[in-house]
Amino acid sequence: MKKSILLVLLLSLGSTAFAQKNKVRIETVYGPIVIALYDGTPLHRDNFLKLTKERFYDSLLWHRVIPGFVIQGGDPDSKHAKPGAPLGEGEYGQRIPAEIKPEYFHKRGAVGMARDNNPNKESSGCQFYIVIGKPFDNAALDKAQQRSGHTLPEAQRAVYHTLGGTPHLDGNYTVFGEVISGMAAADSIAAQPRNAADRPNTDSRILSIRKVRKKFLGIF
Repeated sequence: MKKSILLVLLLSLGSTAFAQKNKVRIETVYGPIVIALYDGTPLHRDNFLKLTKERFYDSLLWHRVIPGFVIQGGDPDSKHAKPGAPLGEGEYGQRIPAEIKPEYFHKRGAVGMARDNNPNKESSGCQFYIVIGKPFDNAALDKAQQRSGHTLPEAQRAVYHTLGGTPHLDGNYTVFGEVISGMAAADSIAAQPRNAADRPNTDSRILSIRKVRKKFLGIF
């Protein structure tokens, strides 16, 4: 019964992703990553599309990579950063008001906007992350709930049990899209050797991000 419920949920989540009108394609040396941007987070969606149109992200680094957690990019200081230089503090534009919604959670492949510790949970104007994640058992999910202060619905717990994700981020960061194709590329980026600050030892760049102009059917 639980497996049937999970299958229905996953199919529902997939349908939701494909129903979104706006998709972008991230080119990396490991292959493309295609993301569906949620219509339910219009401020984040429109900001990401604006930066994509400006080609802001082209040649920026994946400056933070953690296996089983996330890969993060979008720091404008990373484009010409010297090897080993600390990154992650660069900004562009204004903070984005939080659009945290319970139906958009940190399952594997979720795309969220980074932020600092501001009390309103406003997002960075440019830095984003892709959830790599890992499966969680019940005890770990209970700890994640305590850490985040966010109660996980049973259906989402089922996804975290199987597909995996980063549940302790729920309720604290805005998820505004999800990967619909190319998680193997994201996994390859996350697996790169890195320094103590989680910056890859060898630069791993976002080659480009472009809006998908034609109908695309991706495979997770």
